[in-house]
Amino acid sequence: MTQAESSPAKKFVVDFVDRNAGALARLGDSIFYFAELGMQEHETSALMSELLANAGFEVTRGISGFPTAFLATCGSGDPVIAMHTEFDANPDNSQQTGVAERRAIVEGAPGHCEGHNVNAAVLVAAALAVKGAMDAYGLKGTLKIFGAPAEEQLLSRPYFVRDGFFDDVDVALHDHISHQFKTDYGLIQSAMVSATFTFRGESAHAAMAPWKARDALDAVVLMDVGMAQFREHMEPGMTAHRVITHGGDQPNVIPARASVWWYFRHPTAEGSRRLFERARKIAEGAALMAACELEVEVLSAVWPVRGNQALADVIQRNIEAIGMPSWSDEEHALARELQSKAQVKESGLAAGVTPLRGEATQIAASNDSGDVSWVVPMGRLWFPSNIPNIGFHHWAAGVSLAMSIAHKGGVAGAKALAATAVDLLSDPALVERAKATFKDEIGEVVYRPLLPAEQKPPLELNRKMMETFRPAMREHYVKEKPEFV
Repeated sequence: MTQAESSPAKKFVVDFVDRNAGALARLGDSIFYFAELGMQEHETSALMSELLANAGFEVTRGISGFPTAFLATCGSGDPVIAMHTEFDANPDNSQQTGVAERRAIVEGAPGHCEGHNVNAAVLVAAALAVKGAMDAYGLKGTLKIFGAPAEEQLLSRPYFVRDGFFDDVDVALHDHISHQFKTDYGLIQSAMVSATFTFRGESAHAAMAPWKARDALDAVVLMDVGMAQFREHMEPGMTAHRVITHGGDQPNVIPARASVWWYFRHPTAEGSRRLFERARKIAEGAALMAACELEVEVLSAVWPVRGNQALADVIQRNIEAIGMPSWSDEEHALARELQSKAQVKESGLAAGVTPLRGEATQIAASNDSGDVSWVVPMGRLWFPSNIPNIGFHHWAAGVSLAMSIAHKGGVAGAKALAATAVDLLSDPALVERAKATFKDEIGEVVYRPLLPAEQKPPLELNRKMMETFRPAMREHYVKEKPEFV
């Protein structure tokens, strides 16, 4: 008997996931074809919430002002274990699954090109398995399941933390797709401030009376120049990137309004804040030069993600007990074909689980679960449903996401996530160890939200894009709903 099956409750959750592998796959595939952008994940959120409610969870939708966020709760008392993940797609990355070349499902439409659709399926399957074990074996404690919208815009979980949803949580678990089956601890990802800069001036005819105008687009360009000059003086680890979200309407009308959206990152929360404040001063200078007014809105601001070593140890034991899925020759061949076309190492799919060999190496990317990881001990489970050496946020990362590679990796991930939750519910000493080591790990650091206290979610974000593409995308939805038994 494997370690993952070393208790009746753990055997129950492993068997549950195996029995419902088809439902897990159908859920992930459904969300893949929904391909909903952040803040607009209405079909996804509704389906996940319905499945949890049907299983007996008490579901609250719309938490922290996010229409597509939810909290599903079961059980009572201590320990309180939170499990959370994301489920949004990205713009302009629609891609047919299982095809190692660029082939859109709907041309120009959003698509999953990282794998948040599988994140969501793993979360729901694991949650249902754990609740079943709690009911069958009388496991004491509370399970809180969080659906976190708009991770690609790094939005929701700082709001959840700010609004007190993690105040009573003892430990938190986060699942995320990878090409590896692993966990990690220490500092994993970077902090980030997301902010829009809107300049307002005065329009005029660009040919006949440009001297009468105050060009808001000039201010955006001047801010860009200022940021480009400042890059020489950035501290190591600082990065900044932007998109111009409004630059005017037509060339012969000088824009009275122009906007730019920036991300500011650093390995530390304080460093990210310093970079944002410098950018604000550069924007103020640009507004002054262009004789424009400036509005700055912080959409979200996240702390770096960190992992708790005690929880990583528990997760790793379950990963090693479950083991890497067995990949078919066809699955390896697809992976190698895609790797060849992407001109990266042709390694096929990962052969074994990744050992836990010390602290993680912090990367420049961010995830909005960071704030959670500084208020409670958090463990992250990476499950193997991606193709190695293929970068996220590119159509190629969508190739594996609604086929057997994602399905097998998702089953392994759901087993490990559910088994870890059962361990924590069954052994109070594991929870206490995580809490004690968490205090040692964060040391003298005091968590203070980067998110402004009065900030509200940007409800209109991505609405127009989804309204444009959703009718054509709807034709490709999975017709049959997943049913877990």
